[in-house]
Amino acid sequence: MTEMNMVQALNSALDLSMAADDSIILLGEDIGVDGGVFRVTEGLQKKYGPERVNDTPLVELGIVGMAIGMALTGLKPIAEIQFQDFIYTAMDQIINQAAKIRYRSAGQYTVPMVLRTPYGGGIKGGLYHSQSGETYFAHTAGLTVVSPSNPADAKGLLISSIGYGDPVIFLEPKRIYRTIKGEVKDGSYAIPLRKAAVVREGDDITAITYGSMVPTVRDAFEKNNVNGDIIDLRTLMPFDIETIVKSVEKTGRVLVVHEAPRTLGLGAEISAAIAERAMESLLGPILRVTGPDSPFPYRHEEYYLPNEKRIMKAVNKLSEYR
Repeated sequence: MTEMNMVQALNSALDLSMAADDSIILLGEDIGVDGGVFRVTEGLQKKYGPERVNDTPLVELGIVGMAIGMALTGLKPIAEIQFQDFIYTAMDQIINQAAKIRYRSAGQYTVPMVLRTPYGGGIKGGLYHSQSGETYFAHTAGLTVVSPSNPADAKGLLISSIGYGDPVIFLEPKRIYRTIKGEVKDGSYAIPLRKAAVVREGDDITAITYGSMVPTVRDAFEKNNVNGDIIDLRTLMPFDIETIVKSVEKTGRVLVVHEAPRTLGLGAEISAAIAERAMESLLGPILRVTGPDSPFPYRHEEYYLPNEKRIMKAVNKLSEYR
């Protein structure tokens, strides 16, 4: 075991995977000599050479298009988009090509591609560097969407994503890239996709969250002695509804927390899925604590991001239902 932050854990996952499989190619803006904006790929070009760690032009459409082509010809590309906010120019390639090739070819062709990108707020990046667009991808059949909340999960989930065989959108919560450290297993290991983790157990409330909001919710619960389950989705789509329902049947109260905007956010789909499967277990309404339906601000991020005060207000409201 080695103590790492998320950047180090992701770098380790990439390094181990590349050492084991020569077909893995990295591509993205400034990922080679500079190691990427957040240094996730630092040292990998020096170790594996520019043919396997490729600095691309500043063209997201081209990065994704090249990755799809590589995947169709037997390679395993891992593309990095510098900020998730920049990904939208490549949405045609992601939605109409990567996500649909298995279906349109009746399984003759697949796209074993991982698209890594930092997302979310917390670094004062403003409206063009802080967006949380996970539902754009979650809405698209053929894509698997993953977001880790800690270094150990980041390494294991990325290794699983690389070996998955179909396109994975791997969303990295940049706010906790370096602010959270944890023990990470040495060597290669995989954490299964589509399986949530119950990171804290209790009887009174079920909190469902992911990414950078997991430590936020956990800190709020621990500081205020909330007796509740905290479910870390890890895979956002398809999410692990079985683990969610099992918890809801125990607690009867549900809180969903994410920093993406509220309307049509992932919390809405989770709420609907719970209502369809566990309505009779509910003691009160399903509440959401989310970002507002507005662009991400340059200043006063604390008013945009879910925080302890907003989380506890929802917890206290739910506690009124018996």
